[in-house]
Amino acid sequence: MATITRVGLFVKFMFFLFIYKLAPLYGILIAFKDYNIFLGSNPIDAIGLSDWVGLEHFRRLFASSQFTKVLANTLIINGLKILWLFPIPIICAILLNEIRRATYRKFAQTAIYMPYFFSWVVIFGIFYSLFGSYGIINTAITAMGGTRIGFFTDNSVFRSVLVFTEGWKEVGYNTVIYLAAITGIDITLYEAARVDGASKWRQIWNITMPGLLPTIVLMLILKVGYILETGFEQVLVFYNPAVYEVADIIQTYVYRLGMGQMDFPLSTALGLFNSVVAFVLIVSANAISRKLLGRSIW
Repeated sequence: MATITRVGLFVKFMFFLFIYKLAPLYGILIAFKDYNIFLGSNPIDAIGLSDWVGLEHFRRLFASSQFTKVLANTLIINGLKILWLFPIPIICAILLNEIRRATYRKFAQTAIYMPYFFSWVVIFGIFYSLFGSYGIINTAITAMGGTRIGFFTDNSVFRSVLVFTEGWKEVGYNTVIYLAAITGIDITLYEAARVDGASKWRQIWNITMPGLLPTIVLMLILKVGYILETGFEQVLVFYNPAVYEVADIIQTYVYRLGMGQMDFPLSTALGLFNSVVAFVLIVSANAISRKLLGRSIW
């Protein structure tokens, strides 16, 4: 009976893997064809009936000045997020672990974790009411004799808004991951360190941090691998034409090409380029981590 159950679960797994992961890969052909959605009786038939153009869409993509801009924006925005936000959950997890009163620890953990459950639309509403042109912050600034700051329209400020709101939403979730890793550290190591007279800082540096290292490496590899793919929902909700110059990333550009201009071949070519680069980055990061630190995902 148990064998039949395992076989049934395996069949279900393979079915969903094929339907949701493998079958859609057929659409990659759009990047190599002069795709016309009106050929055939449905969009899938149109892929087979469209003329093959090879790498023409990729040449058109790489020759576009718009491509260079959105690639640079994607790297800069996600690079800033990794630089400023990656260490914060580690610090928060260590600080939370040091709170001895369970009630206080649970309250603090809930407070920083709760924003993770808010959608980006809700978060935009919250921060626009605070930082919008006539929001609470700008009203206070003008009341003190200053000038209004265009947090959502000023190119020099908008990227900071993206980084800050990303941190407000995501730090709590990542903190829980590191807290779980801390709970897996052998408590007798701390007891032995206290007996030897090690200070709290020494315990954190020599016990907690080495215990967190595998999780830190894993999270960093994933962050690097997805450096071209993160932030779509956030940017799509937050940005506007006034900040396209500094905020238009690869995913939003693909969305505007595909849905706005109906240029499906070019958007597919850009999406395929994005996926290939992400694959190369995550494999490279994993290899570097394995060579330098002796730790890796596989």
